[in-house]
Amino acid sequence: MFLPRLSAVSPLRPGLAVLLAAALLSACASPKPIDETANWSPEKIYAEAMDNRNNGLYEKAIQQFEKLEGRAAGTPLAQQAQLEKAYSHYRNGEQVQAVATLDRFMKLHPVSPALDYALYLKGIVNFNDNLGLFSSLSEQNLSERDQKAAKVSFESFRELVQRFPDSKYAPDARLRMTYVINSLAESEVNVARYYYQRGAYVAAVNRAQLALTEYQGVPAAQEALTLLVKSYEAMGMPDLAADARRVLEKNYPSNAAGAGQPRKAPWWKLF
Repeated sequence: MFLPRLSAVSPLRPGLAVLLAAALLSACASPKPIDETANWSPEKIYAEAMDNRNNGLYEKAIQQFEKLEGRAAGTPLAQQAQLEKAYSHYRNGEQVQAVATLDRFMKLHPVSPALDYALYLKGIVNFNDNLGLFSSLSEQNLSERDQKAAKVSFESFRELVQRFPDSKYAPDARLRMTYVINSLAESEVNVARYYYQRGAYVAAVNRAQLALTEYQGVPAAQEALTLLVKSYEAMGMPDLAADARRVLEKNYPSNAAGAGQPRKAPWWKLF
């Protein structure tokens, strides 16, 4: 007795398969988000974005400033939106995005009347990025951190005061430049002290000399000279030690290196 052979399941017809796929995609697709700013004027978008920024809603503000850039392209309002977006990135802890936005602004608008502010804000972003979010809690100052951001900050401030000496941002930029320079010098002295305490006297001398030659007239120079004296004495080089001591005593008659003294609160903690 022969059993009937079972036939294979016939495939879906092409047309039916397309319809089924479309239905599945339609069911899975999420609804398109509604753009609440679609019928807003550029001025209203700006006002709403500023309200969100001022209330700490930085992500929403950034999105609205980006829309405003497109809606008001080629106008001063679009330029303002770029700057406000950079500031919102900065306040939202997004330093890389803030700097990228400012660099783009300065490239697109090299003669903008707000260029001094863009330079100032770029300096601030790197200045605060270098200090770090928890530096005030750990009592760690800029000289104890990586110096790359500090140098970028200094260059932004320097360009600002050179190109726009009468800018309202120039006085604060000069103060911050002084702080950065002092901190860069102190950073070198920190390294020199580290080497000295571990008996690496040649390395200590090199870093102390770097602090003295690169950053003249800074407070850290006193300890740098003291480390030179001590390192030369430790290496049995009395002539070089005597030369360094003469310079130290001439510039700092009290001969107090200041090492280990409690640091005063830096000026930027007042803001």
